Amino acid sequence: MRNAVIVGFKRSPFTMARKGEMFEVRPEDILSQTINSLIEETKVNKEDIEDIITGCAYPEGAQGNNIAKIVSFMTDMPEHVAGMTVNRWCGSSMQAIHNAVGAIAINSGNVFVCCGVESMTFIPMNGLTYDPHPKLNKNNPNVYMSMGLTAENVAKKFNISRKEQQEFAINSHTKANKARELKIFDDEIVTINHGNIEINKDGGIRPNTTQEILDGLKLVFDENGTVTAGTASPLTDGASAVLVCEEEYAKKNYLDILARIKSTAVVGCPPELMGLGPINASKKALQRADLKIDDMDIIELNEAFASQSLACIRELNIDEKKVNIHGGAIALGHPLGATGSRITGKTASLLKKNGKKYGLATQCIGLGQGIATVLENIN
Repeated sequence: MRNAVIVGFKRSPFTMARKGEMFEVRPEDILSQTINSLIEETKVNKEDIEDIITGCAYPEGAQGNNIAKIVSFMTDMPEHVAGMTVNRWCGSSMQAIHNAVGAIAINSGNVFVCCGVESMTFIPMNGLTYDPHPKLNKNNPNVYMSMGLTAENVAKKFNISRKEQQEFAINSHTKANKARELKIFDDEIVTINHGNIEINKDGGIRPNTTQEILDGLKLVFDENGTVTAGTASPLTDGASAVLVCEEEYAKKNYLDILARIKSTAVVGCPPELMGLGPINASKKALQRADLKIDDMDIIELNEAFASQSLACIRELNIDEKKVNIHGGAIALGHPLGATGSRITGKTASLLKKNGKKYGLATQCIGLGQGIATVLENIN
């Protein structure tokens, strides 16, 4: 059996859309610099790369024209290296990894750059031209429900209070700030150069966040609800990339194996409760790996919203101490297409650095989906 392994992980800083340090940096530049750093650090032979698989939630405008192939030219890849853009919305770059795993399994390549990018400055939420299908929207308006309202639905369904959501958000910022102070992010963040400017720090971490500050924020989705901007992931610009290789190729070429990809899964769920997608996706991936949630040492759960994160943690019976140990998307940000490869690469790197055995990376996805990846440290 041909196994897939992760041998490298890099990401750009994640900065606030429209007002952060990268608001003028084109997504192709953010992604190409991230990939260049990944190639440089892993020292993989570019000639061996089969494909660049790029996740992007809104592949239009500056993110269009098959951005995966566009960046192949910007990173000086050999002419034979292909490029494919995939879209599973928030799960796009984790899907890019899953695509590579499948290709490796059937001997359709040994080396894949699996990455993701989203500039929510250049391409806003809902894209440049929002155009829901009239009949579907009329007959099933839940399909096009705003993400914020789905978070409100989850909070109501699971009786998750505003205070609980705010405490979760505070913990995310606290963990991320501690990791930043300890320079833990330095190994994964790529310095993005834009003219004479160097950008090398995340822009959304707020260490001074308190219950009192969050209490002062307005309800933005439901005037009778509990979800605020402070308990949601911010609109973000950023890119991330992992190098996925066939295991024997990695060993033969002395690449640093972070983790083996043990199983993958995707599921559908009600669109009005899209935040619950990680529950059944994780269960399916764990079953395929013949493992249980208690076997997981490291868990990266994308924090689209505090309400859905808490619901997933409780329904899966996860020890919260294992989750997002360096903070999550509420603090770091959620550049839609880039998050999947970030949390998968992060899980793999933590398994290696911390000497742990198993990890889980999982996300909810708009329109009602979930995606999950189980990783194993084989070192």
